Amino acid sequence: MKTGKLFTALCLATLFFTACQKANIDVDTTPDGGSATGEVSGVWTKGSVHEIKGDIIIPAGKTLTIEEGVTVLMDVTAKPEVVVNGNLYSLGTAENPVKFTVSDVYRTDANKFGKLWGGILASRTCAELVLDHTILEYGGATTSDASTSVKQQLYKAKAGENLPALWFSNINGKLIVVNSIIRNFQEDCTYIEGGKSIFANNVFYTTGVSGGEAINFKSGCIADVAYNLVYSANTNALKLSNSGDRVPQAYIIAYNNTMVNTGWRRPTAKGGSIWVEANVRAEIYNNLFANTRFGIKRDTKNKEDARSKYSNNWYYGYDQATVNQFQPNSEVIGGTNDVISTTVGANDPKFVNYPLNNPMTSPDFNTSWDFHLQGNSTALNKGITSFTRNHAAGLVVNGVTYASPAPSAFVGAYGTKL
Repeated sequence: MKTGKLFTALCLATLFFTACQKANIDVDTTPDGGSATGEVSGVWTKGSVHEIKGDIIIPAGKTLTIEEGVTVLMDVTAKPEVVVNGNLYSLGTAENPVKFTVSDVYRTDANKFGKLWGGILASRTCAELVLDHTILEYGGATTSDASTSVKQQLYKAKAGENLPALWFSNINGKLIVVNSIIRNFQEDCTYIEGGKSIFANNVFYTTGVSGGEAINFKSGCIADVAYNLVYSANTNALKLSNSGDRVPQAYIIAYNNTMVNTGWRRPTAKGGSIWVEANVRAEIYNNLFANTRFGIKRDTKNKEDARSKYSNNWYYGYDQATVNQFQPNSEVIGGTNDVISTTVGANDPKFVNYPLNNPMTSPDFNTSWDFHLQGNSTALNKGITSFTRNHAAGLVVNGVTYASPAPSAFVGAYGTKL
């Protein structure tokens, strides 16, 4: 009798353990966290920790919602990818951001450019993706034949590619990236191949070993890009292109962004601030370029759309080489009412706390720096506000309306500190 009861108990325990394993794989909703590999959906609840042991996939037609304060901890041996065939909503707060990261022991200077996990890869069946108050760090691993992204023909669909922090590819989809930080990645931070999108109030730094942009747009994109800080991206802060032959034509409005020291770590001189090419329609206003390589630069063999507009951008160079590369010519674009000087040190934006003589080739970012403008900065009244944004009326995503922020009369991402 006792033996029979013991056998029954063992069977029930086995069934319970198997069920728990499946719950952790398919729908991980435990408040105390869990581990995951394979298909995931449901809700990862506030403050939980989820150890990702292998590539995870949000199936088409399903949703994963990540609440504030969640830590998504990537296994550095498995180097997981996050494949989004359904929808992903990562909803942190200023006090409690969502964080996609690795264990503390791996967040070192030796791993400055990540490569320790893949990235978030949203396929053409992903209708909506939101990153709000979300930190992505220490990723950008290189694909292999065993990678889920290669098997599913995602991103560049081959082995040997360095993954971006975020790839989005649905021309009919909606993408919101706001109030977030992307840092410590091997190459591109984002690679966007379609959809209506808003990138606003984000920070990008310490990215790109030998190449890569902070925000990289291709054809099929209608986007507003505003109030972002990009520090020392290896190549460009923004790459705006209509390559890929997708409809609609890429139409990007970039305004009130601050770019610092971008482009100086690239071994060749293609660009370094904002690059426009391949019939992209671009409007670029109120941006602040401090010690960046070049200003707005075009591909002279494959130019931007003739309807593109440029005005009220601000340029500061600490040395003569930088100032020289700001000067408009057939490649470097000068806009209406731009503030460009031939004099070293002119147009000091008067940041609250940033050493303008900081080595331009250094990718290291100090979180105590403050890129707000001092009250006596002449950059406070050089912006323009009369243009129309793509998404001023807002994009409704997950039942929430996200509108691109209104432009400001100051240049750059930050005015005076409140």
